[in-house]
Amino acid sequence: MALLDLNPVPMLRLYPVANGRNEWVALGMDLRAGSVSEQLASLFGTPDLLAAIAPLDCVLLLADPAALTPNLLTLLPPNRVVLAFAAAALAQEGTVQRLSNLYASGYRLMLDGPLPAGSARPADVRAVSLDCRDAAPPAGSLLALFGPHLAHHVDTRARLDACTRAGFTWFSGDYSLAPGPGEGQDGTSRRRILGLLALLATDADSRELELLLKQDPALSYHLLKLVNSAAFAVNTTITGYAQAIAVLGRRQLQRWLQLLLYARASADGLPNLLLPLAALRAGQLEILCKREGGDRDAQDLAFMTGAFSLLDRLLGMPMAEILADLRLPEHVSAALLAREGILGQRLLLAERGPDETTMARAGVGRAGWWDSQLHAHHWAIQVGRNV
Repeated sequence: MALLDLNPVPMLRLYPVANGRNEWVALGMDLRAGSVSEQLASLFGTPDLLAAIAPLDCVLLLADPAALTPNLLTLLPPNRVVLAFAAAALAQEGTVQRLSNLYASGYRLMLDGPLPAGSARPADVRAVSLDCRDAAPPAGSLLALFGPHLAHHVDTRARLDACTRAGFTWFSGDYSLAPGPGEGQDGTSRRRILGLLALLATDADSRELELLLKQDPALSYHLLKLVNSAAFAVNTTITGYAQAIAVLGRRQLQRWLQLLLYARASADGLPNLLLPLAALRAGQLEILCKREGGDRDAQDLAFMTGAFSLLDRLLGMPMAEILADLRLPEHVSAALLAREGILGQRLLLAERGPDETTMARAGVGRAGWWDSQLHAHHWAIQVGRNV
């Protein structure tokens, strides 16, 4: 991915938007603060952003359609961009006509938030975007509108269910980090996973990996599905563990298995949203390490740190207990347990998004942050499509 040499590079965090089948369908950006013209020029002035997140769309949360000048609109292809405007803008003269013009130009439109008193919903805007951190609308209340409707700040599974009943079909928020009913691993499964993780953290023999893989049908299924996917374009069907290891190579095998642990659901179950999040963190920490000249081993440890950072969520057990069985290098354990050190601060950046203090502690500049974010999302999207 080409580096962005923009001044200033916007310190914006991309956030995933998923559908009801736990598939990423878009990435969102909140552009309500700051200069819209400067932010859009920086974000879309080069092909890097849309190329990195293809084939996903961008959902742009904006305060007012009046800010979108003809020159800015030339940067925003209607087939890749969804425009979500604050509903409060309807109180301003000319907003309805501007929305109609955007709709006629092919843009998909949403209204974000409640309608102002005395305002009617324009006929050309048939989708809703709503902050649902406090509550969801009544069940069925959105079904009469065309959609798709986006619920953001959905942070619990209960809120996700309520938003689904209301008629939302797109969701963003931290609900993927919250355990769902019946999730978690039994004692035998946990021991098997921890055993495999311990092998992955060391230079384990391939035959040892094969023995554990044979005991885990779900993980074996996902591994064989992966190596037979378009990502590897092999000419023959891979049916055995030794073949899979040979195709991937030991280094790539370890990396993919670190992520495939999150894809342990049955073959006909929903994808686990922890998988692309783990890939996102792993990819961002790896590229930040590479940018500063870290060698291959250091990059591998950075990748592992990001990949393992959600194991407590996956296994439903404290991170300290997990790390006790893995014998990771001290700085990796410190990053995972307490977000200490450069690696820990970079993990915080990947988790929370950029702020000047954390970026300074992590030794990451604006351009480095933005480039690593694009790289990580590109990688996470590919992982989600191939697993």
